[in-house]
Amino acid sequence: MQQSDDGFAERLREELARRRMSRQALADMARISLSTLEKALSGNRPFTLATVIRIEEALGTSLRGAHGTDIPSAGHDLAPEHMGAYSRAAIRWIEQEYMTLRASFDTPGAVFAYRSRIFWDDDAGHLRFSEGERPDGHYAQSGYVSMPNLSGYIYLITNEAGQYRMMMLGRPTRDARMFGLLSTLQFGAGSQLVPVASPIALVPSGQLHDLQPGLIDTGHDRFATCRGILDHAMANDFCRWRQ
Repeated sequence: MQQSDDGFAERLREELARRRMSRQALADMARISLSTLEKALSGNRPFTLATVIRIEEALGTSLRGAHGTDIPSAGHDLAPEHMGAYSRAAIRWIEQEYMTLRASFDTPGAVFAYRSRIFWDDDAGHLRFSEGERPDGHYAQSGYVSMPNLSGYIYLITNEAGQYRMMMLGRPTRDARMFGLLSTLQFGAGSQLVPVASPIALVPSGQLHDLQPGLIDTGHDRFATCRGILDHAMANDFCRWRQ
């Protein structure tokens, strides 16, 4: 086994002991088999880059030393396998700012608008997204972007301490808009959280440059435009609602 694996394994064992976390719990969180983890920690199998990334994401910390050089890198222009192994050169078209439109959770029929940015994280070596200019700023999300070839869909995923929120978007239309479905949690009565889903649209900011983020209700002068864009998601089969 390479010396780099020795250093990573040692730091991982220390982290597990510090957190009083079992190896089974880590394997479940990182979506790897317990056998794979046990063999790598014992030196019978090297840690792959994909396994290292999954472990670090599950723990929310880097274990590859001060400069992240313990495990050989696959390069900063190629996303990890579990995100779709996309290259930056192939997805530059998605790197821009968007106006995000979704159904309002509180006002029936209204549209909620806020800004989103999709960008390449040079240090992490994959796409990330962040949300801003939301009136409910404390709910703004950020996370990573998965683009697997198998489904052809684009996934914007937030994982905070095991709590997930996800957008599933189709490939962009001719006007570079993306439509799909948002799956998240909404506050219900008291502190109750309720699963909720909504059609969603990401529109390049330049196409709605004069739209201010916030609630777009029936009295808003851009309501018809925003409602029409959002309705396009279901009217054109980018997502479906079934009971």
